[in-house]
Amino acid sequence: MKRILVSRCFTGECCRYDGKHNLVPEIRELADRGIAVPVCPEQLGGLPTPRTPSEIRSDRVIMRDGTDVTDNFRRGAERALAICLGQGCVCAVTKAKSPSCGCGRVYDGTFTGTLVSGDGIFVRLLKEAGIPVCTEKDDWQRLIGADEGLNGADSSSR
Repeated sequence: MKRILVSRCFTGECCRYDGKHNLVPEIRELADRGIAVPVCPEQLGGLPTPRTPSEIRSDRVIMRDGTDVTDNFRRGAERALAICLGQGCVCAVTKAKSPSCGCGRVYDGTFTGTLVSGDGIFVRLLKEAGIPVCTEKDDWQRLIGADEGLNGADSSSR
C-alpha cells in the first residue's frame, strides 16, 4: 500500500505549539486505515508541547521570546523526512503557515501575523527529496488521489 505523510495535528493529536490540534476528519480516517503516516517535526526535534510560538527569521527559527530553535527544527525535519522515506510516502499534506510544515507561505518572523512567500524547514527537505507537498488549505484530496494505488487498490501491496 502506498502512503502519504501528514502533519500529526491533523489526526487530532494535541501537538501544536499551543497544545491543541487541527483535526481534519478525512486525514484521521486515512491514518486509522494505515494510509497516512502522521509526524510532528517539532516534537521529533525535541521541542515540548505546548511551546512558545516560533517563526522563521532570516533562515533561522526564533521563538517569540528570542530563543533560537533552528537546530531543533532541523533535527526534527531530518527525522520526519527519514520516516517519510522509510514508510514509502509518495506525497505529503502539511500544516499551512507553520515554520516546520508551511508550504508556499510562512509567517515573517515579526510575530505580527504577516505572511511571506516561503516554506517551512521540513517542507524544504521534502521538496529537496522530490516529495510533492501541499497544505490542508489546498486541494489535498486531488494530490493524494492522483497517485494510483493510494486507496489500497495497488495490487503490488497485497
